[in-house]
Amino acid sequence: MIANKPKFITGLTLMVLFAAVFVAIFMPLFGGKNGLEYLDNLYNSISKGSAYYIDSVRKQVDTIQDPGLTFTLTMKSASQAQQAIPLFMQAGAQVGQSGAELTVTGNMIKILNHVLDDAQSMYDNDGAAVSAKYGYAEKLVLYNWWSALKAMDFDLKKQKKFNSARLAETVNKKAVETAYNYYGIEGQKISERIGVVIFSLVFYVVYTLWYGFGIMYMFEGWGLRLEH
Repeated sequence: MIANKPKFITGLTLMVLFAAVFVAIFMPLFGGKNGLEYLDNLYNSISKGSAYYIDSVRKQVDTIQDPGLTFTLTMKSASQAQQAIPLFMQAGAQVGQSGAELTVTGNMIKILNHVLDDAQSMYDNDGAAVSAKYGYAEKLVLYNWWSALKAMDFDLKKQKKFNSARLAETVNKKAVETAYNYYGIEGQKISERIGVVIFSLVFYVVYTLWYGFGIMYMFEGWGLRLEH
């Protein structure tokens, strides 16, 4: 038995409209994407600009003193080690391989700046340049750099070359990982899409309240009430 028919109808109407909008959100109405995909791409695009650290990291790399180093890298497999050899050779380093292990002798500044050059190309979505440089897929190149820098960080710490190890880790986290994660995404400034951003945030709040009031009015229309 419905205790308050007008209130129940109001709540039911809100819930029906809520469901209709919910279905629409998951339809490809936004350039072939649904609402969640569209907003996810939008916020990734906006965040790309704020995640750019390559220039500042390059300045840190250039402060390395006594950059001539020899380090041993234990890669995940012999095939990955083989793929990593041209990465270091194009940075002017000498590389020896024994199975999954590489012994690299070179200038740390040149090597890390070479990594940053590849990260910059990927950040600019110019993967073709990276692929052409090494002869295999650009994302695999960046993954191999990531693995090599992890191994480099580990070995340099064993040698107590802590500053060089820290910079290898910094290049990995702030350049390689960022470039890999944002590859293929076109960066935008929030000022260019401020209207959409504000609308999405306001809509999220309103849509949440919309659901809450719909449920509340339906229950109250049925005669159910929360009491202390």
